Formats: sequence, C-alpha cells, structure tokens
Amino acid sequence: MPSRPAPRWLRLGATAVAAVVVAEAAAWLLRPREVIEPVQVDEGAYFSPQELEAARDYRSGQRLIMIGNLVAEGAVLVLLAAGRPAPARRALESLGERPVLGGAAAAAGLFGVVAVVTLPFGIAAHERSVDVGLSTQGIADWMADWGKATAISAVFAAGIGTGALALMRRFGERWWIPGSAAVVAVAAVFTWLAPVVLAPLFNKFERLGEGEAREDALELADRAGVDVGEVYRVDASRRSTAINAYVGGIGSTKRVVLYDTLLEELDRGERRSVIAHELGHVKDHDIRRGLLFIAVSTPLALIFATALARELARRRGAELGQPAFLPAIALAVAVSSFAVSVAGNQLSREVEARADTFALELTDDPRGFVELQQKLAGRNLADPDPPHALHFLFGTHPTTVERIGIALAWKNGRDQDPSSASRPGASSP
Repeated sequence: MPSRPAPRWLRLGATAVAAVVVAEAAAWLLRPREVIEPVQVDEGAYFSPQELEAARDYRSGQRLIMIGNLVAEGAVLVLLAAGRPAPARRALESLGERPVLGGAAAAAGLFGVVAVVTLPFGIAAHERSVDVGLSTQGIADWMADWGKATAISAVFAAGIGTGALALMRRFGERWWIPGSAAVVAVAAVFTWLAPVVLAPLFNKFERLGEGEAREDALELADRAGVDVGEVYRVDASRRSTAINAYVGGIGSTKRVVLYDTLLEELDRGERRSVIAHELGHVKDHDIRRGLLFIAVSTPLALIFATALARELARRRGAELGQPAFLPAIALAVAVSSFAVSVAGNQLSREVEARADTFALELTDDPRGFVELQQKLAGRNLADPDPPHALHFLFGTHPTTVERIGIALAWKNGRDQDPSSASRPGASSP
C-alpha cells in the first residue's frame, strides 16, 4: 500500500525547522573564532543606583513600545492576509488586472498602511526620548524625517513587491531560486549605495578634518594594516545627544563614520577605543560576513515563507504571483525573517565581541575601553544588563557588563603574559 504524503502543515513545520537550523548553522560557521569569554561583572561596581534606575525606566518603556509596534504590524498583516476588511480585498483583486503596476501599487500601499498604523508607537518612543534628553528634535522635524523615510521605503517596497510577484509568475513555486539571488544582490547594492545616496538625504557628512582624531584614526589603521577607506564626521547632534560610530559601505564607498557628539565629548583614550573597534569590523570584513549570512539563510527562509503564504492565501483564493497574494507573502516573510534574525543577532553579538577584542589589542588600553562603555551606557541610557530573553531575541551587541567583562578578561590574560610588559601604553581599568 503506497504511503500517504505528509499533511501540509506537517511539511510546513518541517520546512520552518530546517530554515532555523540552517540559519543557526550559518551563524555558527561564520562566527569569528578569536572571541574572549567575558568575566562576570557586577554592574553596581560601574554604575550608580540612580544611573541603573534611570536606564531601566527608560529602556523598559521603549521595549513595551517596540513590542506594541510589532503586535500592531502583525495584526495589520494578519487582517489583510485573511481578506479583511472587504474593501482592501476588493482593491487588491482589482489590481490583478495589471500585475506589474498593480503589484507595485499593492506593495507600496501595504507598506504605507503598516507605516501609518505603527506611527503612534514611533511618536511615543520619540517623545520619551525627548523627555530624557536623548532626542534634540521637535515633533515637526521628526515627522518630516518620518515622511521622507516612509516615502523612500514605499518606493523600495513597490520595486521589491512587483519584482517578487514577477518572479512568482515566471518560476512558480521555484521562484525562491532567483528570489534568493535577488535578495543578496539587493542587499549588496543597498550596502554599496546607502552611504553615498541614502544617508546624505538625512544627515550632513564631512571628511574628518586635520586634527588629533584624524591622526589617531590613520595611525591606528596603519598599525592594524587596514584600508580604512575614509573617515567621516556626521552631524548626528541635530537629532540626538547619543554617542555612536559605525562602518558602512563596501568597495569604493567603504567608510568609518563618527558622530559629532562622539568627537566632542569623548577623551582621547575613549575615542581611540571607538575608532579601533570600527577598524576591527573593516579588518575582519564583517559587512561581507553579513552578506554571506544572508546568502546562506535566505533560500530556505523563502521556501518556508512561500509555503506559509500559500496556506494563508488558500482560503480566499489568492493566487501565487497576483497582487492579492502580497499580504500573505508579506506576513510569511515577516515571520521567517524574525526567526532567521535571531540567529543573525547571535552572529552579530559574536562579531561585535571580536571587534571589542581587536580594539583592546590595537590600543592596549583596557581602562579607556571600560570608561568608554560606562560613558556610552550613561549617555545613551542603555540598560547595562537587560533581560536575557529579550537580549537573546533582539540584542545585536554584547551587553555593557559583558563588554566590560571582555576588557577585564583581556587585561587578565595580558597581565599573565610576560611579553605584555614590553607593550607601550599599557594601562589597567
């Protein structure tokens, strides 16, 4: 007697498990190996009770807003994927008469609806940032930025949505093959263009002028053997008092970007630690590592998303490749992306820990590194030791206490190494 095929939902569950396993395996294989295990740190030894209370009061409220935003976004997608309300269903069905333009309009409209529904959560988060002095923007300026970002994102959504539907019509169930290649290509092009096309729409970037900070950046880059590209100063203070830096771009657009608040408010040791950390990302090609993670994890994630979307759309007769199919595939992609992002965040935390280790090795200044972590947490109102479950799901960096623990562990290892006595500039936290 021939065996019966497994039920659809059983196959769907197996695909979901496979997608998560592949993402976890990719994170494990791509993780940097030279990461120091942090020692245990008592947050009370580095932060006052008042600082801890202020950080936790602010961050707990922001977390609730973030969760509310996710629930609202999910609710909108569920309602539209289920064919409710009826006017939205009829509008999507009518767009099927012109699949290309209809797909673009449906994708942009879907993004716009989600953006409007979640806007109150963004306003609430902004107003709380203003109340504690983190945001320097008034609500009018913030709304102008929101409108600009939403318009740009809607254009991207239109292109991605109609492109995905075109691949579905052309390749059917196997659309995930060219779709995966397209995801990686779009991610690479976006990474390449964002620093020179998108970021300047929101901030002013200037090459870091002659001075101590530039000299330190070039000297550290030379010692590390890193082609830094260029070092830029960004006028972040027009929006926030937060202190930060980042690496962006690939190839000809590669750059290290330093907030003007960082340049103005950190002392030299703290600033050198930041620059060295960012150079660590360049040295280890971490942007390429992220693109490779996307390339490995995307295929099974798209297979799962397609199967889930077919189940969601089955009840209302939405066909693969039609604009009416977009809410279902958008919801399914959101689900699969969240699952894959958990593994991606694990990889990110390992990458950031390795960059911390690189900074300690390059500067030989654990004291400056620890003081930097204290100042970053204090100024940014970061919870030094957030709830473990939330950090596991959403955290992209080690916690502040973990980063301090990395510095202490590195110092302990250096102090036990007789050759460390010959290193210039050795200091202790």
